[in-house]
Amino acid sequence: MLKRCDQVASWQKLNELKVTKVSLDLTKAFVNQANRFEHFSAEAPHVFVDLSKCMWDEEVEKALLELANETKVFSLRDALFKGDSINTTEGRSVMHWLLRTPKGAQIPAGLESTHAEVLTTLDAFLSFAEKVRSKDSITDVVNIGIGGSDLGPQMAIRALAEYVTPTKSFHFISNIDAHEITGVLDKLDPNKTLFLISSKSFTTIETMTNAQTAKQWFINGGGKNIDQHFVGLTSNVVLAKEFGIDTTFGFWDWVGGRYSMWSSIGLAIAIAIGAKAFKEFLQGAFEMDEHFKSAAPKDNLPLKLGLLDVWYRNFLNYKSRNIAPYHSALYRLPAYLQQLDMESNGKSVDKSAQGLSYGTASVLWGEPGTNGQHAFFQMLHQGTDVIPIEFIAVKTPSHSHTNHHELLLANALAQAQAFMVGDANVNKARYFSGNRPSLFTILERLTPTSLGALIALSEHRTFVAGAVWGINSFDQYGVELGKTLTLNIMKQYSNEEFTNLDPSTQGLLRRLR
Repeated sequence: MLKRCDQVASWQKLNELKVTKVSLDLTKAFVNQANRFEHFSAEAPHVFVDLSKCMWDEEVEKALLELANETKVFSLRDALFKGDSINTTEGRSVMHWLLRTPKGAQIPAGLESTHAEVLTTLDAFLSFAEKVRSKDSITDVVNIGIGGSDLGPQMAIRALAEYVTPTKSFHFISNIDAHEITGVLDKLDPNKTLFLISSKSFTTIETMTNAQTAKQWFINGGGKNIDQHFVGLTSNVVLAKEFGIDTTFGFWDWVGGRYSMWSSIGLAIAIAIGAKAFKEFLQGAFEMDEHFKSAAPKDNLPLKLGLLDVWYRNFLNYKSRNIAPYHSALYRLPAYLQQLDMESNGKSVDKSAQGLSYGTASVLWGEPGTNGQHAFFQMLHQGTDVIPIEFIAVKTPSHSHTNHHELLLANALAQAQAFMVGDANVNKARYFSGNRPSLFTILERLTPTSLGALIALSEHRTFVAGAVWGINSFDQYGVELGKTLTLNIMKQYSNEEFTNLDPSTQGLLRRLR
C-alpha cells in the first residue's frame, strides 16, 4: 500500500531540514557555492528557468527527489501517459497530452484508435477555422464559455496577439453578469458575427444563459441563418441541434475543462492564429510532455518545480505565490494559472477520502510587470509575509522599440535582485530585509511553440505537487455546491416564504429583490 507523503522518511528529513533552511541566506549561498546559478538553472524545450534564488540548497533538492521516489510520482506519471484512469473519483483517464501528440508519434498500446479520433477532430476544426479566416463577411468571433472554456482560449489569443489575423476581432463572454455580454454585443453586427458556444454538456448555466441571450440578440438584430453564425463546442449534439446549431466539434470525457484548449475548445485560438500556428502551439506542449516523460529527475523541470512547490507550501509555510510576467501580452496568464493550480490542487482529502494534515494548493495571483511594481510590490518587498515571486521574461520582443524592452528587462532583473539582496538602510522606513525568494523564467520569444511549452510545463508542475500530496488533481467538486444552491434560490426568488434558506440569505434576498 502506498504510504502518504507525511508518512515517508524523506518527509521527516525535510522537516528536519526546514529548521536550518528557513533562515537560509541567499546572498551567502552564492558566495559559498560558486556554481549555484549553473546548478540551479534548468532548461526544458523552449523554456529556461533560474531557480538559484529559491529558498533551497542541494541538500533540500536531494531530499525532495527522494520524496518523489517514495510517493511514486514517476509511477503515476507513467500511468498518466499510458491512459490509466488516474482520475479516481470520476473513473476517468487524464489524456489532455494525447490532444497534442502528433501523427506518427509513438502511442501507448490500446490508444491508437482514440488518437486517430483526436487527429480526425483536429483536422475537422482546423479546416473549419481556415474557412472562417477566409470569410471577409465574418469580422467578429465571440467565444461564450466559462472556466477552462474561457480562460485558456482568452489567455492564448491575448498572448499571441502578434500572430492573430488583423481581419477579425475576438471577444470573450463568460460572466453571468449581463453587463459583460451587453458591453460586447452592443458593438457588433449580427450578420458579421460568429458565436462559439463552449460547453461539453451544453447545459452549463452561465454559458447557456449567455448563449440564449446572444441568440435572441441575433434574431432581434435581423440576423439570418443561426446555423451559420453559431457553432457548438460540445459533446451534446442533440441539445446543440435543439438550439439551432448544425456545426459542432466534440471532445472526450477525459478532457478536463482546465486542460481543454488543446481540443476543439481551442477553436477560437485556431481561427485567430491559423492552423499552422495552432499545430506549433500543440508541438511546443508535446515537446514538454516528452521532456517530462523522459528527462532524468535532476534535469526534469516540471518535476523540480512541483517539488519546490511542496517544499514551500509544507515546510517553509509559504501559502501564496505571485506570478509576474514581464510581457504585457501575458496579462491573462496569472488568471489562467489560478484555475490550473487552485482548481486542481485545492483539495483537503486524499484519494482515499481521508482528511489531510498538511496544506495543498497555494494562492496564485499576479499582474504583469512593471504595473505590479506600482501596486503590490511594496508588500512583497517590505510586508510581513514572505511571498515567493515568479518572474517571466521574453528575450526578443515583437516590436522595434529597443529602449522600451531593455528597460522592461532591466526592471525584471533589478526586482529579482532587490528581493534577494535587500537594503540595510538605517532608516527603518527604507529598510528592505531582502532574502526573499524568486525564480526567473526566460522564453527566447513569445511564439505559439514557446507558449505551448510554458503551459504544458505548468500543467505537469501542478501534477507533480498533487501526486506528492496524494490527492486527485483532476476533479473539481468544489464548484458543485454553489451551483445547486443557486438553482434553489432562483426557484424562490419571488417567494414571500422561503425554504432551506438561512436567515442571512433570506434577509439578503429580500433586500436584493
